[in-house]
Amino acid sequence: MSLAVGTALYLATAKAIDSDAEARFRGMARAAQHTIDARIKSYTDVLRGTAGLFHANADVSAEEFRQYVEQLDTPRNFPGMSVINFARTVRAADLPAIDAEIRQRLRQHGMPEPAQRLVPVPGRDSYSIITYIEPASRQALSKLGTDLERLPHVRSIHATTRDNNSIAASGTRLSMQPGPNPYHLAMRLPVYRSGMPIETVDQRRAAFIGTAGIGFGVAQMVGGVLDEFPVKGVRLVLRDLNAIPHGPGEAPPSAILYDSHGGTARPAARPTREGDGVLHASLPVRFNQREWRADFSIERSVLHSRFDQYYPWMAALAGALSTALLYALFQTMASSRRSALRMAGDMTRELRASQAKLQATNEKLRQLAAHAEQIKENERKRIAREIHDELAQNLLALKIEAEMLARRSHGSHGHLHERAAATVRQIDQSIRSVRQIIIDLRPNVLDLGLHAAVDWQVAEFARRTGIACELNEDVDRDADEAGQHLDDSCATALFRILQESLSNVARHAQATRVWIDLHQHAGTLAMTIRDNGIGIAPGSRNRSGSFGLVGIEERINILGGSFSINSGPRGGTTVVVSVPVRGRAATPALAQDSTAPLSVPA
Repeated sequence: MSLAVGTALYLATAKAIDSDAEARFRGMARAAQHTIDARIKSYTDVLRGTAGLFHANADVSAEEFRQYVEQLDTPRNFPGMSVINFARTVRAADLPAIDAEIRQRLRQHGMPEPAQRLVPVPGRDSYSIITYIEPASRQALSKLGTDLERLPHVRSIHATTRDNNSIAASGTRLSMQPGPNPYHLAMRLPVYRSGMPIETVDQRRAAFIGTAGIGFGVAQMVGGVLDEFPVKGVRLVLRDLNAIPHGPGEAPPSAILYDSHGGTARPAARPTREGDGVLHASLPVRFNQREWRADFSIERSVLHSRFDQYYPWMAALAGALSTALLYALFQTMASSRRSALRMAGDMTRELRASQAKLQATNEKLRQLAAHAEQIKENERKRIAREIHDELAQNLLALKIEAEMLARRSHGSHGHLHERAAATVRQIDQSIRSVRQIIIDLRPNVLDLGLHAAVDWQVAEFARRTGIACELNEDVDRDADEAGQHLDDSCATALFRILQESLSNVARHAQATRVWIDLHQHAGTLAMTIRDNGIGIAPGSRNRSGSFGLVGIEERINILGGSFSINSGPRGGTTVVVSVPVRGRAATPALAQDSTAPLSVPA
């Protein structure tokens, strides 16, 4: 009986050690899986930020795009990311201009021009040309002018992405470096013109201007995952489980994207199978619309300590004695508890590190959004100033000349006088159009302060839509005299929020009356927009492609304020925003811009 008990304890202890080793290994594999998922998520966030840059301003210059990519600091924050690019979708008639622009940019970088020019292809009127690419290495610049839709299967994937407003991850591989793991992959996200609706497929096609893309090395993305394993000798094989596109006549590429032991004679990792000396763990990894599988394997002996090798014999010896049996049972329970505590501690540390990285990434994206918003407002102000200084003045001079011609030809040249008078009327209409364009870009009244701008916007909204508006203002004069005021950027942000809210009321609310309350008390400025419309449908705030409320919330977060939106059971929607009012600096907000308010001659 002593031999039977000792043998049973030996087998049970050996199995427990193996089970513990397998459980620890699977826990390590799951942590690595979460790390890979987090890196893919961070790359996707960068892609969405890049698409947002071109959505906010479709005419981003090459220098602005370069500065944007430099601020991302991809070598430090996203070491696996190799390039960020933008492909503009053009018609066949636009190819010569795009070709000339790309050749000029290549000459500026000292790169040779491509031998072939961009020419129309029979049967096609849509081309997706890479126009911007950063960082501007020689290898990356060689991709400028590439038509991403030259292959039919890629063209089909881009069309699906455009119509569905989804991320494209075709799985097409590029060999960018020598060695056993040379593959680079790409993701692309459609970009639509700002201000155009994208609710239906036809609307998305009409608003579509191109795609933003990123390229990254698979080895660089997953290579560092194994370094975080507590043990060495782990093998990671990453497979793509979906069909991989390839050109006509080409052999289908291997399903293996990455093999940490690539180039060695070891067999590829396989699903768990009993009876061998290797532990296996297969876990799914989702790469947007594609399914990957991460296969981890390790020699069992690597996970066994020297104590684990002798522990079964000790248990067998203890089985001969009842006291030793009780002692062995106690040690097994204590060992299991210590292993559980260590595993819990490791998982807790990894979770805290992941949360810290996620918070840092969100903060960087918020800063990028604030910078993009500031660039957009500055560009609006610059364009309005250019229109005022150049086009408006030229129209005024032209009007004066036409009026002189009309007066001199009056009574002597009737037909010429009629033509001159018609020209004067046409110029007046052009001046009114220029004035409206300047107001749309940046209303002059905004230079007089937020309260004046709100009064003007409310009156303009009521005149344009016919919806009755009621404005209530309650400003703390003592606070204003103490030097509390809004700076120009904060006032502009609140004005844009009011514009967006009133635009939503006009488009969706079906309201007949709107109430706007503006209060400034105790260092806080609060603005409330309330209507008697149909309210907000459940789930509409998180609808794909809807950026209005998201933009309002981001503006308020940047200003350090608060934002809330509520819809009552009987209809109607209430938007409440509040921001802190800063102490007065050296000069008022109006004096921050030395340029006089824009005006167009009547």
